[in-house]
Amino acid sequence: MSYNLFPLPDPKVPTWRRCAALGVDFCLIGLFCAAVGAKGVTLFLLFMIGWLTCRVVVVSKNQGQSLGRWAFDIRVVDSQRNRTPQLLELVKREAFMGIGTFLLLLSLGSLTEGNAGILLLMLPILLDCGAMLFDTSRHPQTVHDRIGQTIVIGSRRGYSLDLKIRYLIDKVKREMRQ
Repeated sequence: MSYNLFPLPDPKVPTWRRCAALGVDFCLIGLFCAAVGAKGVTLFLLFMIGWLTCRVVVVSKNQGQSLGRWAFDIRVVDSQRNRTPQLLELVKREAFMGIGTFLLLLSLGSLTEGNAGILLLMLPILLDCGAMLFDTSRHPQTVHDRIGQTIVIGSRRGYSLDLKIRYLIDKVKREMRQ
């Protein structure tokens, strides 16, 4: 039985914000790989180096936030000590997630009219993140969260991109009514 010496932080993060933050990081790394034009094993190595740089090195230096998490005011913390996870925890977490996102990149890049079966490559990331939907704890965890013993919490530090987009949409709606 493990005892939590430090109380868990309160702000729970909605699933859509976690997905949006993941999408920002995924798009940045995917665009980088597309700009280089790598294929095959080189693409995998380049993607994983970019992924681990963005989601491990940057996170360890930036109080638990990657660029995507910073954009949506969320951060990753150690589930036991309520602090930024150590490098080993982040590497375990993000290596698992990196492979799933790489398979997602392959499936999206290879999708044509004749080979819809390639969508099966999306299954690992769907199963990983889908585990969070069935977790009834205060801070739901994905499979990669459990592997790295981390949780994702809200933060007051960030860009608040979701709030800025909502403000712009509301502003456009108001102007269309006038």
